Amino acid sequence: MAYNLTGIPNMNRRNFLHLSALTAPALATQNSFASKLAPTKPIVLSTWDSGMAVNAEAWKVLVKGGRSIDAVEAGARQIEDMQNCCVGLGGYPDRDGIVTLDACIMDHNANCGAVAGLERIKHPISVARKVMDTTPHVLLVGNGAQQFALQNGFPKEPDQLSDDAKKAYADWLKTSEYKPQINIENQPKGGPFAPAFFPDGSPNHDTMGLFAMDAAGNISGGVTTSGMAFKLHGRVGDSAVIGAGLFVDNAVGAATSSGVGEEVIRICGTHLVVEFMRQGLSPEMACKKAVERIVKRDRVKAKTLQVGFLAMNKKGEYGAYAVQKGFVFSVKSANENKIHPSKFLL
Repeated sequence: MAYNLTGIPNMNRRNFLHLSALTAPALATQNSFASKLAPTKPIVLSTWDSGMAVNAEAWKVLVKGGRSIDAVEAGARQIEDMQNCCVGLGGYPDRDGIVTLDACIMDHNANCGAVAGLERIKHPISVARKVMDTTPHVLLVGNGAQQFALQNGFPKEPDQLSDDAKKAYADWLKTSEYKPQINIENQPKGGPFAPAFFPDGSPNHDTMGLFAMDAAGNISGGVTTSGMAFKLHGRVGDSAVIGAGLFVDNAVGAATSSGVGEEVIRICGTHLVVEFMRQGLSPEMACKKAVERIVKRDRVKAKTLQVGFLAMNKKGEYGAYAVQKGFVFSVKSANENKIHPSKFLL
């Protein structure tokens, strides 16, 4: 075979065919290997076992080739419609007996919107998206958020507690003690994770965080919650805070959180997780590093609380980590529809 001055074979037809014959098996092997590593998309993930129904609703959008931002909004609206004791107007009130809702949403272009302390509006996730789509702002709160919602056609719902919330609030007033329980979600007795994950089966507040990658490979995320039960009126946790309860970087991945929001805010938790993934850590290890940051700050306090992080990278790989045992998450793709227990530190 003839070579030029660069040491590369001269590419006449004979040499080209010879080189092709030598490299074809290697290329075939590489292509086969690459196909095994190809990301699973579309895919949607959400916190807690209640995320199974959320994922199913988001999947209806994704499986038709829809955008991740639309899938996320659809999934969050599903649990807001459920009016259960951790998300939506059926949630437990603050210590003044008022239900206030927080939500945020973020797309693959870093567009984002959020609302906090929103009263009497059924779908805070959609109000958050309206903030994102139609205003130059990111976060609207309280009366301003409600006024914005009403001006944009969201109906004002009746000012009344659900039956479950009324009973829980009446029981709480007997002691007026603010002490969130670890891992207690809206889990019925005898449910799939009782008693191992939710020992007494009783409901308490938690957060629905989710994110999705669509067929185009674009990632979006959202969070919706009624916040901690019996909080001070006006309290806002991490769920409405971009970089705390949710962060999306389409070049890297996405993360969301659940648990005591104040601890997540203190470390800008989901932004931290995404930055760890940017440095090359797997989603699970990135979540673990963020959990370690919380525990290291105050290990004694950490033993009394729960925070869980859930993350996915651009490859579609996912993982989670929590302070305590009990955090679970749900995954839906063409190959999987499953609840996974998270690893934990303490």
